Amino acid sequence: KKSGISGVMARADIKPKSICHAKKWSDEVENLYRFQQAGYRDEVEYKQVKQVDTVECWPETGFVKKLQRKDNTFYYYNKQRECEDREVHKVKVYVY
Repeated sequence: KKSGISGVMARADIKPKSICHAKKWSDEVENLYRFQQAGYRDEVEYKQVKQVDTVECWPETGFVKKLQRKDNTFYYYNKQRECEDREVHKVKVYVY
């Protein structure tokens, strides 16, 4: 499962047009939760900051596997869902 963000888009300095909070859990919300835990808005910002083309994901679920924070420490994530229902409303969904 690949993310819909192209490598070209990740290189440009793109700012989101709007933001809303997640209402219910989904695969997309799960990955946003992981990026935001590591200190990024989303995959777009991660790729801009870290200058990478791909993010390591679990092949079974498509969830983000490993992220490098801005202070260069690594966050490792499980294959299974980590964003609990009570955390879902905290996840910010950015629209470009």
